[in-house]
Formats: sequence, C-alpha cells, structure tokens
Amino acid sequence: MLLRLVLGELKQYRMQIVLICVLQFIQTLATLYLPTLNADIIDNGVVKGDIAYIWNEGGIMLVATGIQVVCSIGAAYFGAHTAMAVGRNLRREIFVSVQSYSSREIGSFGAPTLITRSTNDVQQVQMLVLMTFMLLVSAPIMCIGGIIMALRQDAVLSWLLVIIVPLIAAVIFLLVRNLVPLFRRAQKQLDKINDVLREQIMGINVVRAFVKREHERRRFAITNRNLTGTQLSTARIFTLMFPAIMIIVNLASVAVMWFGALRIDNGDMQIGALTAFLTYIIQIMMAVMMAMFMFMMIPRAAICAERICEVLDTKTSVVMDDEVPTVALKGNVRFHDVDFSYPGAEEPVLSDVSLSTAPGRTTAIIGSTGSGKTTLLRLIPRLMDATSGTVTIDGLPLTSLGSESLRRAIGYVPQKPYLFAGTIASNLRYGDPDATDDDLWRALEIAQAADFVRAFPDGLESPVTQGGINVSGGQRQRLSIARAIVHRPSIYLFDESFSALDFRTDARLRAALRPHTRDAAVVIVAQRVNTIMGADEIIVLDQGRVVGRGVHHDLLESCETYQEIVTSQLTAEEAA
Repeated sequence: MLLRLVLGELKQYRMQIVLICVLQFIQTLATLYLPTLNADIIDNGVVKGDIAYIWNEGGIMLVATGIQVVCSIGAAYFGAHTAMAVGRNLRREIFVSVQSYSSREIGSFGAPTLITRSTNDVQQVQMLVLMTFMLLVSAPIMCIGGIIMALRQDAVLSWLLVIIVPLIAAVIFLLVRNLVPLFRRAQKQLDKINDVLREQIMGINVVRAFVKREHERRRFAITNRNLTGTQLSTARIFTLMFPAIMIIVNLASVAVMWFGALRIDNGDMQIGALTAFLTYIIQIMMAVMMAMFMFMMIPRAAICAERICEVLDTKTSVVMDDEVPTVALKGNVRFHDVDFSYPGAEEPVLSDVSLSTAPGRTTAIIGSTGSGKTTLLRLIPRLMDATSGTVTIDGLPLTSLGSESLRRAIGYVPQKPYLFAGTIASNLRYGDPDATDDDLWRALEIAQAADFVRAFPDGLESPVTQGGINVSGGQRQRLSIARAIVHRPSIYLFDESFSALDFRTDARLRAALRPHTRDAAVVIVAQRVNTIMGADEIIVLDQGRVVGRGVHHDLLESCETYQEIVTSQLTAEEAA
C-alpha cells in the first residue's frame, strides 16, 4: 500500500529524483575518498616529513570537501522540495475525495479521523519520502563503497565487518518488530483524542450548562493518558536502540584499534591505513544505522499510507457525471415509491414515499422526531441517494443530471445553519459570486436580517467566525436563508429553517418570501404547525411512511397523526 501510494505520487518528479540520486552519488563518493587522502597524508607526508606532499593532498581534500558540501546541499534542497510536493498533492487528493463524499461516507469515517488522515498521516508519509532522499539513497552507496575501500586498506582486518554489520542489523530488526504495533495503536489513539477534543469544543455550552467540566476533563485525561502511554513505550524502544548501537560502534572501534595495532607492530599495516580503515568502519556502521532508521520509519508510514489509501479508494455512493450538459430545471420534483435505508440498519428510514411539487407551490413535510423528514429532503440535492424508487426533476431522474444542473436549481437551507469564516458578504455570495451589494441587501430584507446587519459597524463586511459562532442562532439562520435567496434557485429546500425564529419574525419572513418564490417550488420541513399551515400541500410522515396529505383543514379531519401534532402545539381555536 505504501509503495503504491508513494510511487504513484513520485511519477511526475522523475527528473528531480534522478538529479537527487546523482548528487547523492557524487557526495557519497567524495565522502569515501576523504579517508584515503587522509591516510596518504599521514603515511607519505607526515611520516616522511614531505611538506609539499601534505599541501598538495590537503588541497585535493579541500576540493573533495567542497564538492561534498555543494552536492549535499543540492540533494537536500531538491529532496525537500519533492517531498513537500508529495505531501501537498496527497492533501489535495484527500480533500477532493472527501468533497465528493455523500453524507453516508462522511458519517462512516467521521470528521476527526478525516482530519488526522489529511494532516498527521500525510506528514508521516511526507517525512518518509524526505528521509528516503536524504538517507536511503546514500546508505547503500556508503555501505558498499565503505566495504570496498576498507578491503583496499587492509583485507585481513576486514573480517571484523562480518561480525559488526549483521550484529547492528539484528539489534535494530528486533527493536523495529516491537515498534510496528505501537505505531498502529498510536494512530488510532490520535484519532480518538481528536474525536473527544472536537466533541468537547463543539458541545462546550452543553458541558457548561450541565456542569460537566470535571467529567469531560477526566474523559479527555483518560484518552490523553492512553496516547501518552503508547508514545512513551515507543520512546523507550528508541532509548534502548541508540545506546545499543553506540556500544557496538565503540566495541568495533576498540577491536579495530587493537587488531590494527598488532598488525602495525608486525609491519603488516601503516598508521595512515589504520586511521582510514577505522573511518571506513564507522562510515559502514553509520550507513547501516541510516538504513535501519529508515526501516523504523517505514512501519508507521505504511500504516498512515494504508489509512490515506482507505480515504482515496472509498468511492462516493452518490456519483455525478460532470460531463453531462447543463440544463435549466424548472422545479417539478417527484418522488415515486422511494425507499431509503442506512447500511446495516434493520428498518428503512423511508418506505414507499410518493409525492410531487411544482413551481409556484409550497409543499410542507411534518412528522414526529425520527420520522424521516430531513432524510427525505436530502434526497433532492443528492446528499444521499434513494435505496429504491426514483426521484425526478422535470421528469429527469436525478442520476441523469450533472452536478452543475442540480446545484444551480436548488437553494438548500440545512437544519443546522452553517456560516464560513469570512464576512457576511462572502457568506451570502456563496449563493451567487456575482451578486451585487444591492442583491445582498434585498436578500437580507426578505430574510428579516437587514436590521441587525445594518447595526454592525462594518455592515456587509462585518467579520464572521468559523461556523458563525459570533452571531446568535436566529441571526445565523436568517443569514443562511438570505444565502439561499441570493442563489435564486428554482427549488427552495428549507429544513427546519424557521425553528430559531420567534413567531412574529417567522410570519414576516414567510410573507416576504412568498412573492420572491412565486415561480419556484418550495419544500419546507418543519416541526411547528404555524410555519406550514398555509402550504399548498402538507405531507405527514410517521415512521418513514406517508400517513396523510392535503391542506391544513382537511388533515385536521382525516389524519390522526396530524391531529396529534396540532393539538400538542395549538388550542382548538388556533387550529381552526
């Protein structure tokens, strides 16, 4: 999974990768050449007192060092640039995938894990790519080249390599094997801590209202402690690794000096050759350590890549063909024997629902909590697709319409109104980017929001925080309605969009909205009878089934469910 993801992203950077490999190759060769030059200076210059030879070889060492530095900087620059580009591309691909998801896929993943996968998981893969360019490319060259150069200095003493290299590899392998399950657990616990934190931030008012701060603090502390414990276990393994490797390195150095001194004493080896051999031994061990360090990063990056691929490979259940020509829709909506079930649910949310509406008509949907009102409304803009049956607009099945046609035709005001960080004007222009200030003020007048917007010091340019939490619930709801009005759709969908308004404001808004929506189809989901009493048709839902349809007065006589809803909210005189 990791290899497929990384190779797929690196295809477009072939030239940079070739350049990085060439620079790393030259830099490693220069590094390997330096100990030999140093040995020659000692054996042929210092020992013999040849100052000219020392200056000559020293000059060559300076040139080799310069080449090493330049190539190292170049490789680091292009490696970092390529790795950051891979991270950028992965984040963009995850964002595009998530943007295409329907409510079903968003719900199955959950917002916290999607955030973690697009940030922390991508960062782990990005870091692996960077370290691959910085370490893994040069490590094999350094290791093989170091062995060759060490054999050139003294083949007899090279038997130490047969013991040292496998020993380091074995130690690191044992440690890495214990790290893999810890990395997997850490990523899941990171998802959990994001989940808890997001829930507590979103529900801060409820926490305070019920005086549950201590409870939530303990809940967060438990989650935080679990993650800390896993990370400490990982840190302990890393703590063991470096001392173990340094012990091997130091023992190897002592062994080289011991046996090398014996060979020098016997006249089989020179001092400069021993110095170079020791340097090559250290370089070989450093190369093995670099490779093993990479292998320690791979398990965590592999887990992250698996989670990223899960997002990228998940296809939305609502597939729209953007190649379909855009058509202007008038707004004749029809449901024919529609069923809808969530995956794994025992009972369908909607069963055998048939209804229709047309331009110039207002259709209201009412029912008890959990009767499927919001689900039914979400089928029209294809936030979800019906399990069976058909939903059509102007006689065309929704599945045959392109996203552009559908989005242009629909103005949707969700049950939980949401505003984006920016200004009031930028939020309203979500409906129409080309809307003038006059268009925005007209929409605000209809939505009964102009008065409080004028009261703000900056008017339309007044700042809005993420989610619109710096305005009240009623103001947020009216601004969401104004956004839909600016869109000027042929179908208006209001999902409990008047619930935060007082009865007087509700009545004024609906009265102002009526002339504006004269040529559009209007579908209103509501709990309040006052909001939908004047609708051209009222659909009554109960446990996902249509149990009544008609106007207010007819339903008062013919539909028991509607009678119960009305009597729970209105007096007999008000209902009449």
